[in-house]
Amino acid sequence: MDIIKALTLGAILTATIALVVGSQGISAGPLAIHQMAIGDAKLYWSWPVFFGGSGLAFGIMLLQR
Repeated sequence: MDIIKALTLGAILTATIALVVGSQGISAGPLAIHQMAIGDAKLYWSWPVFFGGSGLAFGIMLLQR
């Protein structure tokens, strides 16, 4: 169950950071933010931020046990 919570928090963190940085028109170097099209909607996403945020959230949840 903790991994589902961590993935959700990682997605929220990624969406927030990618929206702020991507809307400025930059890719932020190692964050690798790029624009994705899902149907008619376009959003910004970054896999490195997603995996890092999910790992950080999972680690914090393990520390709270």
